[in-house]
Amino acid sequence: MQKPRVIIDHRERNLDIITGLEKHDIEMTFAQLPVGDYIISDRICIERKTMPDLENSIIDSRLFDQVARLHASFSKPILLIEGDESALRLNRNVILGTIARLYIDYNIQVVRTLSPADTAYSIYRLADHEQSEDRQPRLMGLKKAHTNYQWQVLILSSIPGIGTKLAQKLIERFKTIRGVVSADIEDLEGVDKIGKKKAQRIYEILNAEFEGANR
Repeated sequence: MQKPRVIIDHRERNLDIITGLEKHDIEMTFAQLPVGDYIISDRICIERKTMPDLENSIIDSRLFDQVARLHASFSKPILLIEGDESALRLNRNVILGTIARLYIDYNIQVVRTLSPADTAYSIYRLADHEQSEDRQPRLMGLKKAHTNYQWQVLILSSIPGIGTKLAQKLIERFKTIRGVVSADIEDLEGVDKIGKKKAQRIYEILNAEFEGANR
């Protein structure tokens, strides 16, 4: 079974978290991330803040700029808040109001952890779950797709249940995006790592009629 992978911002210096990730046998890659601290799939990037970090970023208004960029780059961004609230200067209602705004305005999911070890375990579980669906971590915002093949992989990997590797297999098998869209369920099942359930889901997404106007 393949190890979970995490792309970590090279400025991350919390050795307790790095050691914790090593303990859970995670494959780590360090890079300069344009947003966030940990990329665990093509749709999830985690911004980690201790409680004092969160408080300071609310006070100086950095938080909303950071989450806006996260929201623009990833479909399921996460703000991971580490530690307790015992030493905070801000009123608890301010913190709760901020978290509510993050969810409502930016679709930011909030995960709470108690310690660096707890943070490492949470990252491991999230990465393991995401990548069991072949949603591999990839850098967002560093490279632009310059070839048709890169654009084709990017488009297909945005479909739920299809990561970069499956997108590559699909375009290599059917040659064009039109070929993937035209494929029936049995054709899709013929691609390595695509079972009946996943083939049915891909087919439904690609062939469903637009319903927005009727809602």
